[in-house]
Amino acid sequence: MSERAALLKGIRAWLVLFVVCLVLSGATAFPLVHELRWTEDLLRSLSVPEHLPALMDWIEHVRHGLDAADAEYPFVLYGTDWLAFAHLVIAVAFFGPYRDPVRNIWVVEFGMIACAGIVPLALICGPIRGIPFWWTVVDMSFGIFGVIPLYVVRKRIKRLEALTPYPGPAPVPAT
Repeated sequence: MSERAALLKGIRAWLVLFVVCLVLSGATAFPLVHELRWTEDLLRSLSVPEHLPALMDWIEHVRHGLDAADAEYPFVLYGTDWLAFAHLVIAVAFFGPYRDPVRNIWVVEFGMIACAGIVPLALICGPIRGIPFWWTVVDMSFGIFGVIPLYVVRKRIKRLEALTPYPGPAPVPAT
């Protein structure tokens, strides 16, 4: 296999991993109320309340809030539907670099910027919304771990670009 083919294969594998994680992250925002009930039941069955009481207290607090919103103000949860949709739409954008990585490297760089933006968002909005700091760290980890595959992809795209002769700009039609 040529170096070019190996780079392309690696780029695509990392992009698929990133997109799968992005889609799963988004898809889990749709059934939040049920998901949190299942999570709470699972944590109880694993005796988590005895070992990590702060985590269990937080999960219960969030579940009570979601239950109240779902019962009295279901339109609030519509915001998480849009969050989920945004994840899915962003995932679709990564088809561009999958198809033509060199031309669409900007999508990868956009994703890296978005991952970096998670950290200040969590640090600013977390305290405003009363999120415990340890949960803010969990939220920030999505950006930190999300940027890793994108960084690898960007490096490989740059190597691929060095192997690919640049055709130059498209000719301007005569008037």
